[in-house]
Amino acid sequence: MSMKKGQAAMEFLMTYGWGILVVLAAIGSLAYFGVLNPAKFFPDSCVIPSSAGMACLDFNLFSSSAHLLIINSGGRDVLIDRISVGSCSSDFGLDMPDGRSYLFNVTGCSFGSVGSRARVDLSIYYSDKVSNFSKSVSGSLTTVIQ
Repeated sequence: MSMKKGQAAMEFLMTYGWGILVVLAAIGSLAYFGVLNPAKFFPDSCVIPSSAGMACLDFNLFSSSAHLLIINSGGRDVLIDRISVGSCSSDFGLDMPDGRSYLFNVTGCSFGSVGSRARVDLSIYYSDKVSNFSKSVSGSLTTVIQ
């Protein structure tokens, strides 16, 4: 009597074990071929913390440069010293009055191949025109390379 219960339990576990193995193999295959890549479904974004008083209005990421439209909305005039995107940076030394936006071109970069998705770190180094203190803000840029 107990032998039949043991056999039934073993058959039950083997049947569901094979089923789980097949499902895991299918999920692994889909992930390997990029069908389940979650990065494909994320929207393009340029994120700068709002506490910095700056915002990224628009952006483009090319294989060798980045174009950023940034607005100063912090209530004070600033001097943009440098902007870093990924592993490259460009010096500017640009006065940026409160409420103004400028298009910054960061060149000399290597972000990858056209059509691939990239997520790079973004840093803006600036000086407050009133206090003359040097400050920086960090964010991120996620988009498809054009």
